[in-house]
Amino acid sequence: MASRGSKRVIYAALLGNLLVALTKFVAAGLTGSSAMASEAVHSLVDTGNEVLLLYGLRRAARPPDDQHPLGHGRELYFWSFVVTIVIFALGAGVSLYQGLRHVLAPVPISNPVVNYIVLGLALVFEAGSWTVAIKEFRAQKGARGYLEAARQSKDPTVFVVLFEDTAALIGLAIALAGIAASEALQRPELDGAASIGIGLLLGVVALFLARESKGLLIGEPAASEVVSSICAIARSQPGVERAIGLFTVHLGPEQIVAAITADFTDSISAAEVEAAVSAIDSRVRAAHPEILLLLVKPQGTAALEQARATRAGSRESARP
Repeated sequence: MASRGSKRVIYAALLGNLLVALTKFVAAGLTGSSAMASEAVHSLVDTGNEVLLLYGLRRAARPPDDQHPLGHGRELYFWSFVVTIVIFALGAGVSLYQGLRHVLAPVPISNPVVNYIVLGLALVFEAGSWTVAIKEFRAQKGARGYLEAARQSKDPTVFVVLFEDTAALIGLAIALAGIAASEALQRPELDGAASIGIGLLLGVVALFLARESKGLLIGEPAASEVVSSICAIARSQPGVERAIGLFTVHLGPEQIVAAITADFTDSISAAEVEAAVSAIDSRVRAAHPEILLLLVKPQGTAALEQARATRAGSRESARP
């Protein structure tokens, strides 16, 4: 279900976030900083999220059974969506609450040096986790841009961790700015304002990740190069005149169900059609091991033209 790289990214993030959360909670208790408390909650939430992703990977890796003949791949997508809800409800919600409370009733920070030391340590831990995540993401994204790759990715474990770690690094910068400004200007409410900024940051990240996780959970098609390859294999099979109407959907990062409609030569027999379908299936699976199930539907020319016209009409009516 998951590559070794994906699991390595999660374990690195889990270790880093756990160490960061512990140091931040100690610093928040010693100094009374609202921004530091928000950062501590942020890191604790991220630690829990990695546990949820590992749990999702384990659940998704279960073999098919009578109730789930195509396996449990979408368990990973479900738990990824749960992670986004946790980020929004706990991470963003608690940070906004802490910030508003300290803005309305500001309390001066004590022992600010402790905060700076902890923020420095947190930066080292988070940067290490972020480095692992960005290397794996670069290996997966190819020539695509970062945002495009995140939107098209079928493996949420990597881009969720990457966005979490990126938000964590930005959150550290916000916390540092808020604490420094609060101390320099003698305005403790700026510490609370930094906490609000961290909450808003987590809210934006959570909404983006929720959108991407929802798309995977509902069902997204395979990459265009996979679709083109399957169609080319089917069309090159002797006895096939045309092959259109390919339908694909991801059940997991490395699990795809595909169905294609083919027009076979009228002169071949039913047995030859069966042999051609079997050959297409074997060739597609050899080229794309991620294909969990391939359905080949023989259909005549008239039916193919009607299906093509129907799809074209549907796309036209869907335009604004």
